[in-house]
Amino acid sequence: MKFRIIGKGKMVKEKSPIKIINLTPENEKLFFVCLEDWSDEIKEAGNHKEIWCNKMKDKGLRVKLALDDNGVVGGMIQYIPVEYSSVDGKDLYFINCIWVHGYKQGRGNFHKKGMGKALLQAAEEDVKNLGAKGIVAWGIPLPFWMSASWFKKHGYKKIDKLGGLLDPILLWKPFAEDAVPPKWIRQKKTPIKESGKVVVTVLKNGWCPAQNMVFERAKRASLEFLDKVIFREVDHYL
Repeated sequence: MKFRIIGKGKMVKEKSPIKIINLTPENEKLFFVCLEDWSDEIKEAGNHKEIWCNKMKDKGLRVKLALDDNGVVGGMIQYIPVEYSSVDGKDLYFINCIWVHGYKQGRGNFHKKGMGKALLQAAEEDVKNLGAKGIVAWGIPLPFWMSASWFKKHGYKKIDKLGGLLDPILLWKPFAEDAVPPKWIRQKKTPIKESGKVVVTVLKNGWCPAQNMVFERAKRASLEFLDKVIFREVDHYL
């Protein structure tokens, strides 16, 4: 930790320098588990994220990592052309996830060090250089991971909401005057019912290990009741 002397001999802490890099082959396994390589629980998510990433590489997937002054990866951001997201838009990029490791386990807590802001700024500059007319993010109303208020703090504007009190909010930051506002893609189908059966319909989104973990747990639980339960998966890889 570095200190800086200000007026009257007072000393204040200086934030350690943050380095932003593109995803490298040696960091891919770490990225596939969202920096939680120490967690046994996340192993339940399987290899869905790796499969999704391999499919999205040629479709414009972008990933950046944040390193502290010791070269330890503490944060990540992943974003894709909006055409491959759950948002209806054009000439935009969509932030699937921005995540700064905040647990004491493993690599430690990197919160309050400016990593999130640095990652967001790096992504914005990147998509500008790619010729995009804006960048889109989703945020939740509650003040934790992917908080809508955090994006608003960094200049993002609410553009759409699905309707429910806790449903994710769609936000964006346009870079061009002719940028077309995006909107959520609404539900078009409902799960098919089966007489005398419980139907469990689950989205396999690929890019999020936490959601992949829920998918695997739901599948495992459903298989225990094959005579009463039908398990249907909706593959977001496709």
